Amino acid sequence: MIPGLTGKSEMIVGDADLVSQLGSIDVDVLSTPRLVQLMEDAAIKALQGFIPSDQLSLGTHVKIKHLSPTPLGMKVVAHALLKEVDKNRLIFLVDAYDKMEKVAEGEHERILVSKGRFLQKVNKKRTG
Repeated sequence: MIPGLTGKSEMIVGDADLVSQLGSIDVDVLSTPRLVQLMEDAAIKALQGFIPSDQLSLGTHVKIKHLSPTPLGMKVVAHALLKEVDKNRLIFLVDAYDKMEKVAEGEHERILVSKGRFLQKVNKKRTG
């Protein structure tokens, strides 16, 4: 894995993406969990074609600031830049913009793990 890899993910804010769907605020703006998911998707896209088929990349840590609201119907674009590689640990700088301004920034950590061992652990929990 090489620092400098980049990924991008975009979406149009829809009804299912709104904070009002969480039941906490009756305002039709992009929710923070959905924004995090978009930035995580950008990091995953940065790794496409670079992860061996016997491995998975798993999100382990997210630290972002949600800076500004994005209303229903507006496009949001997230970017991820692989900043650091430490063995199987990958640190990304992430940000997101709507058509008006930067709406989020932060860091996202992913790890590379054995697909076989991960699936064994999942199956053990299912049957245990």
